Amino acid sequence: MALIHLVDDDLAVTDASRFLLEGLDYRVKIWNDSQNFIDQVDPYQCGVVVLDIRMPGIDGQQIHQRLRERESTLAVVIVTGHGDIAMAVAEMKLGALDFLQKPIATAPLIAALERGIAHSQRQVERYQLQQRFSTLTSRERDIASAVAAGMTNKAIADRYFVAVRTVEVHRSKVMEKMQATSLAELVSSLNLLAAQEQKKCRSA
Repeated sequence: MALIHLVDDDLAVTDASRFLLEGLDYRVKIWNDSQNFIDQVDPYQCGVVVLDIRMPGIDGQQIHQRLRERESTLAVVIVTGHGDIAMAVAEMKLGALDFLQKPIATAPLIAALERGIAHSQRQVERYQLQQRFSTLTSRERDIASAVAAGMTNKAIADRYFVAVRTVEVHRSKVMEKMQATSLAELVSSLNLLAAQEQKKCRSA
């Protein structure tokens, strides 16, 4: 179940938000110290960070930057005062999912959280795929790429000067490590990873 992280140095705001969200059956964790959040949060879980843009010490912009640097799967929703809207818009251009103005109204908050949870779930799935792919050996990656390209076992064996049986063994290992239950699922996962790499290259 997704976890909602309330990161704000204002105790009254976080306590009121927690009371509201827990009443709606959300799991909530409060962080009134931004450094503690950076030091202790698991950045690769399913969840949403409701992040105040202005805080003493490490502010919301810096926290968002740290999460981006770690390629976190957490969705980020920025909380801002009226005078900080331009800053919030800038953070959205950097990947924040939404921004909310104080005082936070219930309906926009819930809508932002639901979008954030859905986004984070997709990010977690992609992260898990990347972790599985990282366990493949160099040869297994070669075989996986060839399979994704639609090559037969015979064609792959000819390309890499190995026996067809060797290709079959490698394919079986790839399926096992990628936790794919069918060839179609494996190809879909590999194509998703390839698309992610292309997106990273374009944005670099």
